[in-house]
Amino acid sequence: MSSLLSQLTERVQAATGIDPEMRPATKPQFGHFQSNVALRLAKGEGRPPRELAAELAERIDVADLCEPLEVAGPGFLNFRLKSGVLAAAASELLADPHTGITQTEHPQTVVIDYSAPNVAKPMHVGNLRSTIIGDCFHRVLAARGDTVIAQNHIGDWGTQFGMLVEYILDEGVDAAGLDLDGSVALYKQAQERFKADEAFADAARRRVVALQGGDPRTMEIWQTLIEVSKAGFNEAYARLGVLLTDDDLAGESLYNAMLADVADDLARRGIAVVDDGALCVFLEGQDAPLIVRKSDGGFGYAATDLAAIRYRTTQLGAQRIIYVVGMPQTHHFAQVFAVSRLAGYLPETVSAEHVAFGSVLGTDGKMLRTRAGKTVTLQSLLDEAEEVAARPIAMAAVKYADLSNQLQKDYVFDAERMTATTGDTGPYLQYAHARATQILRRAEAEGYAWERITVLDEPAEQALALQLSRFGEVVETVAADLQPHKLCTYLFELATAMSTFYEQCPVLKADGAVRSSRLALCATVKKVLATGLDLLGIQAPDQM
Repeated sequence: MSSLLSQLTERVQAATGIDPEMRPATKPQFGHFQSNVALRLAKGEGRPPRELAAELAERIDVADLCEPLEVAGPGFLNFRLKSGVLAAAASELLADPHTGITQTEHPQTVVIDYSAPNVAKPMHVGNLRSTIIGDCFHRVLAARGDTVIAQNHIGDWGTQFGMLVEYILDEGVDAAGLDLDGSVALYKQAQERFKADEAFADAARRRVVALQGGDPRTMEIWQTLIEVSKAGFNEAYARLGVLLTDDDLAGESLYNAMLADVADDLARRGIAVVDDGALCVFLEGQDAPLIVRKSDGGFGYAATDLAAIRYRTTQLGAQRIIYVVGMPQTHHFAQVFAVSRLAGYLPETVSAEHVAFGSVLGTDGKMLRTRAGKTVTLQSLLDEAEEVAARPIAMAAVKYADLSNQLQKDYVFDAERMTATTGDTGPYLQYAHARATQILRRAEAEGYAWERITVLDEPAEQALALQLSRFGEVVETVAADLQPHKLCTYLFELATAMSTFYEQCPVLKADGAVRSSRLALCATVKKVLATGLDLLGIQAPDQM
């Protein structure tokens, strides 16, 4: 359902021909919304703004939604929604199984590429951000009615596996007995040997060829390493409470057999040319080309990503592709998308979006690193949060801190601040949900009932109902522009409005219809908070 704000905007625009730029009223005496549309029109028409505003107040058809429009100041129009309209809009949310989330008229098949950890390596802070953000997109788009296909593009192919398999065979290690920590330790040892022992390095390179050729013994160990890593990934996903499963795995190895065909196709059609032994695509305005095949005949990330796009559009039927990958890959994806368009792998009817994200900083404002200067693991970050709070609260803190900032910006990982139950935090929203639940539980214990919101006489009641009416529109905005901080801001404002309402409007001590209406208002807040938190991937506890 469309929000009251969007309905008003449409009506005013129909009467004036321009966007009214509706804004929330700064004070209750000015109603609920204000518009400067008369001032902007008067300037072009050479008329007194108040005179035109008075004329518009008579002409704009919003009598079914608002009290008579008022002219204020130099020519502002004040819109005060009827309390019955506010009550009906909020009550509709309580009855709606979708909680006001409009089901899209044109559902799409959306492929989201996110998380993407590397096999035999620990998940790190970059995987954390990608996983949390991608999971939110998955939930929001699915709630709107799109078919979401998650693609966990794990790093499960390439030179590092030749090195690791060769080391396992050379040292006589039982790969079946490894866990993720063991495989990580082994990888570090293999790296050191690769750098120090040229004979081993040559053997490791030959092992890569054996892997690519499907050598049974090599493939067996490779598959074991993947299974070990999958167990580690799934443990992290369960801890985070995200939707990813083994069915979503689509690693680099999936596309290995497709790479030569992509290269041949681009070369045959003249899109790619050989330059200094490498097969490259030169894009207009770009200093460096996209290298499809290296001079040694090997393929890099570009070829894999081109093959992935081709696969996702032709085999998965993607109509929208979203990549949740860090900021440093912005140029890479711009090139990959451009080449995919040139080649027809990415038709104009399919949208491709790289949702880039910034870095996680320490409390010193610098890049988050270990004391040894290495990348911080996901496990250590989550452990740090859980040292301060119980798991549901700690995970809420971590996710909300990530999603509540504009994604492109860096943010500071401060476990103490993030887990606070006051201020703009995930636990504060959980607390607001628990408080609403407690009120309703006490009401049930005392035999009080509620069904609909009917009485909204107090400004705090009206402000809360108005905030509730915006929920569906906010979700729709996030689905379109992939900026989850807007949902976080909305939920924080809702929780704040709930707190003001609770302080100013007695609920259980009220009588009759007022008490019933206020209980229904609490029930609606509880439902919207629970739905909104779920879209962020955050649990909504009934008590804290």
